[in-house]
Amino acid sequence: ERLHAFAADRLALEEPLLLCGDFNVIPAEADAADPSAWVNDALFLPQTREAFRALTHLGLVDAVRATSDSAKLYSFWDYQAGAFQRDLGIRIDHLLLSPQAADTLIAAGIDKHVRAWEKPSDHVPVWVDLKIAA
Repeated sequence: ERLHAFAADRLALEEPLLLCGDFNVIPAEADAADPSAWVNDALFLPQTREAFRALTHLGLVDAVRATSDSAKLYSFWDYQAGAFQRDLGIRIDHLLLSPQAADTLIAAGIDKHVRAWEKPSDHVPVWVDLKIAA
């Protein structure tokens, strides 16, 4: 609720705004390799997903989804049960852009290959490239 209020206040300024990070939300079934495995998890509960949707309904743009319709766009793989090796990932790290920031969007992506490095994090970098006026 506080993030929603903050975002609404900032969006009213009609300035570029980026809300980025580990939201711990799987917004849609497409954001999980096996959605059925997450049905009773807080990351995928209807009220959690609705709170995230409420943010996007304010006018925030999901930069990764806006620039790619690829399947299997995941930012997190659990260390257990060979999740990465079996590509059982989820997308819980998000880049949400105001319309003014989205107007400068060049590209966004997820660097999955980093997860294969020695001693990696369970999350991988999620990035955005924006055209910033000089």
